[in-house]
Amino acid sequence: MTRVLVVEDDPQLVRALKINLQARKFDVTEAGDGRAAIRLAADGRPDVILLDLGLPDMDGVEVIRSVRGWSRVPILVLSARHTSEEKIRALDAGADDYVTKPFSMDELLARLQAATRRQEDPASRGGPSGITTEEFTVDLAARKVVRGERTVRLTPTEWHLLELLIARPGHLVSQRKLLLEVWGPTYAEHTNYLRVYMAQLRRKLEADPSHPRYLITEPGMGYRSNPDGQRSREPGRQPRVTGSRCTP
Repeated sequence: MTRVLVVEDDPQLVRALKINLQARKFDVTEAGDGRAAIRLAADGRPDVILLDLGLPDMDGVEVIRSVRGWSRVPILVLSARHTSEEKIRALDAGADDYVTKPFSMDELLARLQAATRRQEDPASRGGPSGITTEEFTVDLAARKVVRGERTVRLTPTEWHLLELLIARPGHLVSQRKLLLEVWGPTYAEHTNYLRVYMAQLRRKLEADPSHPRYLITEPGMGYRSNPDGQRSREPGRQPRVTGSRCTP
């Protein structure tokens, strides 16, 4: 049974969430403020957190940062704040998704299920658990990227994009698939999200973000990873996967 921690100070919304989630066999715990949320997250180790940003004792972003200090649990923000700046602030702090109030229960459940799927060990899905390039190394199981001697911090959204791209080295992943997998059906046409987050990934991983070698755009279609870094591959040369690692 999936354990859900609901962090919300509106009793009516908490009740509605509990009824709907419990009817679908989720185990629901509730917290009415940020301090209780942090304590319950540490003690109860939920599988996913639904978090309101407007809490009575602290901003929800502070809760995200606190939990991210020791846990990778998926965090879905439920908030009436709808500006891009608020969404980016929460996502950069470590939230996995952002659902704007009011929302439909079907949409929330779809986002919740997508978030819990993303927590699966990449190896259990049959793909490579990481890649090694000339510029950086990615270990998906440990959620770690090293570039040179430095560990690179990625947001959960950046992680999910990167995982989808390197799961099948060299293969095109369509814009629609990326949007559906990362943001859900509501954002299936929001290609601007992809442009923003791919630009962020390239700034963190590519030596020359304006001329990427490893995260390639296929105009009008999607993106692909290119672990060997060759701008045009030699005949017959493909990325080599050995065990759970992908190497040139």
